[in-house]
Amino acid sequence: MTAEAAGEALAAINAGLNLTSAVLLLAGVRHIRRREVRGHRRCMVGAVAASALFLVFYVVRFSLTGSHSFEGPETVRRVYLAVLFSHMILATAVVPLVLRLLHLLRHRRFKAHSRLARWTFPVWLYVSVTGLFVYFMLYHAYG
Repeated sequence: MTAEAAGEALAAINAGLNLTSAVLLLAGVRHIRRREVRGHRRCMVGAVAASALFLVFYVVRFSLTGSHSFEGPETVRRVYLAVLFSHMILATAVVPLVLRLLHLLRHRRFKAHSRLARWTFPVWLYVSVTGLFVYFMLYHAYG
């Protein structure tokens, strides 16, 4: 298998991990709103695991193939770049937020966890969904 083929396979896996993370985040919020703590915990552990795997596979894919240029028309490129840059900035910001949430849980500081989660959830969900958008635009719409 060539590095390019491995990179494309990893990109598809990462898209699946982004989708998994988004679905688990939504299910986790649904569980906690229903006061189903066990279901919430399972979903959030799954979302953290999917996102952690994404990070590992992203680094491997990037080391194999580097960055990719967007080949679509200029008008679409502007939208793509706006989404990509917001995705990159928020993806960087969400890592310490999630780590802080895990720290708060470990120390059983549930009120502080809940307050931070209200801010972290939409950022994390946005990062997961826009990750799918970036993948689709690079590998399917204009790839």
